Amino acid sequence: MADARTRLVILGSFPGTASLQAQQYYAHPQNKLWPILAALWAQHPQPDRSDYAGRCEWLLARALGLWDVYDSCERQGSLDSAIRVPQVNDFVALQSRCPQLQAVAHNGGESYKHAVKLQGLGLQVYKLPSTSPANAGWSCERKLSAWRDVMQAAGLLKKED
Repeated sequence: MADARTRLVILGSFPGTASLQAQQYYAHPQNKLWPILAALWAQHPQPDRSDYAGRCEWLLARALGLWDVYDSCERQGSLDSAIRVPQVNDFVALQSRCPQLQAVAHNGGESYKHAVKLQGLGLQVYKLPSTSPANAGWSCERKLSAWRDVMQAAGLLKKED
């Protein structure tokens, strides 16, 4: 999900089982992506979980897109460590669809393995702590702080927000 307004894309690895079943990014109820973004833009209430199309538009209106580094892969379950035979997405096509794209932020280590490809396109690259419930080593507050820093660096959030 990205469009001509997108200046920063959050790149996951590949949707987990709950997301694939729901046909929605970050659909697992324990994933912290949506709560973190809601906290970052608290002055602009996020649409309810039941309004996925509204949530997508809410993100795009803030110049933020969501996508994955893998177009397809083989995997049992949802863990990145189980990914086999991954096919990398076409980042050049993403850049042409998003003429204002300036940066990408990798949501976790598996995604970040592809940072060099994106730097080669002249994009600023950030590594974020994964919002996955599997990343229990980071508290929600610590994740929120890291995500705030990246959103500010990318110009999507003012310092005083």
